[in-house]
Amino acid sequence: MTAAALYARATAGFEGRVQHATRLLTQAAEQHAGRIVLATSLGAEDMVLADLIARHRLPIELATLDTGHLHAQTRALIPRLETHYGLRVRCVQPEPEATVHFVSQHGALAMRHSVALRKACCQLRKLEPLARLLQGYTAWVTGLRREQSAARELVSFEVTDDHGRSKFSPLADWSWGDVWHYISLHEVPTNPLHDEFYPSIGCEPCTRAVAIGEDPRAGRWWWENETVKECGLHLSPLSAAASAAAGAQSAPASGFVSAQAIAKTKP
Repeated sequence: MTAAALYARATAGFEGRVQHATRLLTQAAEQHAGRIVLATSLGAEDMVLADLIARHRLPIELATLDTGHLHAQTRALIPRLETHYGLRVRCVQPEPEATVHFVSQHGALAMRHSVALRKACCQLRKLEPLARLLQGYTAWVTGLRREQSAARELVSFEVTDDHGRSKFSPLADWSWGDVWHYISLHEVPTNPLHDEFYPSIGCEPCTRAVAIGEDPRAGRWWWENETVKECGLHLSPLSAAASAAAGAQSAPASGFVSAQAIAKTKP
């Protein structure tokens, strides 16, 4: 059974949320003409955004981070996206010398040894390349949703990031069911790992499938005890405070039930 079959749910207000997301993207593209980019992780949410951009022919560029640790399925989605929509996806990679040095000093699985080393790896493979990806842009688009985690429950549709850029999250108020309902309606290409119980997909060494009843981000850095499951790309003081207030609760995010749990209820 596919992720779309498991998760897609038509909920009240869906069409209004699609219209709002489209309007926000259109206005953002007009306000930042030639200087706005979708920083796509190639996850389900970002594929919805790519579809909206292509469907409405919005002048928003697409770029992604090739961390050097992506799943083969994630890398294969890039040419699929480009062919399906006729759009180019710019890939930004970490600095080769810095990566080689880090691995030689700490090992290929350094992220498993300590939180500090994991964050250092994220800095090397994600944060530094993102800074280069965003150079020259005055705005960027993300697939962040409030429902994704406690650390993201305060996500706004538009904020100003630490570098003065406008950061847009058009799907902030969408549910997981909304995302997959849209994907199902419009036959949006997605990462096949979603069909294997990976709701949140990051680097291969740092991502696993989720189990019954687990939070959708429980598959990220699962060996850590920290409540904030973030690499730092989208973590703000507000989101950190929200996560701390939520404590160590392990209940699923609102509206999310694991694929396995749903599958067990199917005849």
